Amino acid sequence: MDWRAKLDALPVTRRQLVAGAAAGGGLAVAWWLWPRHYTSPLAPGPNERDFGGWITIGTDGVVTVAVPQLEMGQGVTTVLAQVVAVELGADWRQVAVEPAPPAGLYANIPLAAKWAPLWSNLPSFASDPDSRLAENFARSNAFAATAEGSSLTAYEQPLREAAAAARAMLAMAAAERWDVEWEECAVGAGLVRHGEQQLGFGELVEDAAQLDPPDPPPLRVAPASEDPSPAQAELAPAFPRLDLPAKVDGSFLFAGDIRLPGLVYASIRHGPLGKPDLSAFEAGAVEGLDGLVGVVRSKRYLAAVAESWWIAEQALKKMRPVFAGPPAAESVAALQSLEEAHGTIDPERTYATGDADDLLARPDYAQSYSVAPAVHATIETASATARYDSGKLELWIAAQAPELTRRAAAKAIGLPVDDVVLYPTAAGGSFDARLERRHAIEVAQIAKEIGRPVQLTWPRVQELQSIPVRTPVSARLEAAFLAASGGRIAAWRSRLAMPATVREFGHRLFDNKTPQAAMEHAAQESDALACEGAIPPYAIDHVAVDHLPVTLPFPTGRMRGNAQAYNAFFTESFIDELAERAGRDPFLYRMEMLGQSPRMADTLRRATRLANWDGGRRGTGQGLAMARIGSPDSGGRIACVAQAALGEGGVRVTRLHAAVDIGRVVNLDIARQQIEGGLVFGLSLATGSSIAYEEGKPVPGRLAGLALPTLADCPEIVIEFLASDAPAFDPGELGVAVAPPAIANALYSATGVRFRRLPLLSEGL
Repeated sequence: MDWRAKLDALPVTRRQLVAGAAAGGGLAVAWWLWPRHYTSPLAPGPNERDFGGWITIGTDGVVTVAVPQLEMGQGVTTVLAQVVAVELGADWRQVAVEPAPPAGLYANIPLAAKWAPLWSNLPSFASDPDSRLAENFARSNAFAATAEGSSLTAYEQPLREAAAAARAMLAMAAAERWDVEWEECAVGAGLVRHGEQQLGFGELVEDAAQLDPPDPPPLRVAPASEDPSPAQAELAPAFPRLDLPAKVDGSFLFAGDIRLPGLVYASIRHGPLGKPDLSAFEAGAVEGLDGLVGVVRSKRYLAAVAESWWIAEQALKKMRPVFAGPPAAESVAALQSLEEAHGTIDPERTYATGDADDLLARPDYAQSYSVAPAVHATIETASATARYDSGKLELWIAAQAPELTRRAAAKAIGLPVDDVVLYPTAAGGSFDARLERRHAIEVAQIAKEIGRPVQLTWPRVQELQSIPVRTPVSARLEAAFLAASGGRIAAWRSRLAMPATVREFGHRLFDNKTPQAAMEHAAQESDALACEGAIPPYAIDHVAVDHLPVTLPFPTGRMRGNAQAYNAFFTESFIDELAERAGRDPFLYRMEMLGQSPRMADTLRRATRLANWDGGRRGTGQGLAMARIGSPDSGGRIACVAQAALGEGGVRVTRLHAAVDIGRVVNLDIARQQIEGGLVFGLSLATGSSIAYEEGKPVPGRLAGLALPTLADCPEIVIEFLASDAPAFDPGELGVAVAPPAIANALYSATGVRFRRLPLLSEGL
């Protein structure tokens, strides 16, 4: 019986396969070039053999791929499994995935190197983030964070090497049976072939487990990009998403879907920002309340635990908790300090080339822009389940930094880290919100206090109040023109007034500081990562980027698009204004400065052709913007033409045409989904997603008040991918960065009014 027949006979569902429930004896293959002392955290089942933890092949032919990155809708489980399927020669129908718990084996080395300056307790990394120290730190601390679009960069090569080793071992096992050279065997569609002979993976796996793989493993020729032509877009994708069927029928498990015997449910209240300390509550108001299991009081929160979440929430309303502390945060006055910083705070230089300061002693043109605090607005609010028993803690949670989350939970209840087990679950949206782990700390404390398995789910208003917002920024951009040059730019300077938001985030993540302590520690620090993307992607000889560190009374953090998103808004809005000042077509004005950036120039050219660019003339309602994320030699590029106008109810965006260069396209369908989702997310930042703080509480406090785009608000989106042999790049941030400036420039074309703030119709910062 071949593996296809065995799959049909398996008493498991597709959902179980996606969860990694392969049965029977099997072979697990690790990336053999990694140090042997970084062992796999995956315990082999009966009759299974564990060689390290990347790939498991069962006697039933099922191939299970360990995925150490958080699935939060971006399709990472499918993309990483696809890498294995192609290199191994597996049929897609026999491939499953298993979320991998934290382990040094799965360290995200590129992200660890980039974030090295945030490890304040190891400052030597900052001077050489690509050093061996960064790798050793990442591995020894099981750092496998899902962020910065680093999944392919970090994991494609080790997964390919693991799959290549497994393929060779299967071929060697078959070759021994057939008495041929293993290099003569072909592997594909889940079979090993030689002439008319063929055997399935499941039939060979036990013999293959006894063999040593070749070193180095024989990689296939690097997979070519999928044809990005419009014709290909009409075809069914070769690798459909593994998680999609379960999400459609509702059986997919998110963090809030975990169910355990004896499970009870918790809701919570935190203090308004600026008033963190619980000072009083009416305990007597819930005496005898049917279904209430208990009340947990902490210095920083009050939680109610009950037989249902609704009962717990009603109990909190009855107890009316009161919090004390310094004056509560008021964002209007606080944000005014960002604008005032341009005349009161000495700038910290984060980048310089040439001598911009000399040429900009008297700028030819200067303009100010700003973005308001923005919230993540995930569908699923912070949720986690914990079970504490006999000095051991089990934690089910969607975490972008799982090992750091596990350690924070252990510390919160005084356990050794080895006594905490974290089971990774998928997230119902994140946008970097699940890099924060306050709810993991709280659910661990509540479970220990109650003595039963507890699922904590934050109410929406607590999510909006307690997850740090994307930082507000006040930016001043200045330019000097070359004499008699038709508006060519001689010098450029960006000055960004904002908190040291990335360092603040780093203190929470790596140093396990409270939000208030992280803010205090980061106060007045210079933050180059918070200025990332401020260097214009144009050929300008003299450029300077300055950070003006400002302390705000509320925490700030990371959000999808991060610094590149707000800096793209500043840069591309300013470029449009400079083009108008020079009397030039915004497209041609940009093209003249891209002579040394052929990939970016080609992307920009394709976008304007796709949208039938009409010069951005007044009244056309067309606006143009472009963005590059990553290094000039690699990374991703996008150009977008927006069609927009002001209509009843505000901004109406009718079309977005985008050309995208992300190097080698690994999965065309998922890449398209990521760009489309990023453009819609960017639309949400252009028209809403912002809150204010009044008496330390978020206003608005519900999704309905955030002016998020509905299905009816979503424009027609047309995307063209450029064929490229450059390294593959994760496209998730590109659309977020390019949409707001393209829409803003389109509104100027439509109305003659320049909108320099996000959200676009907001007043003040």
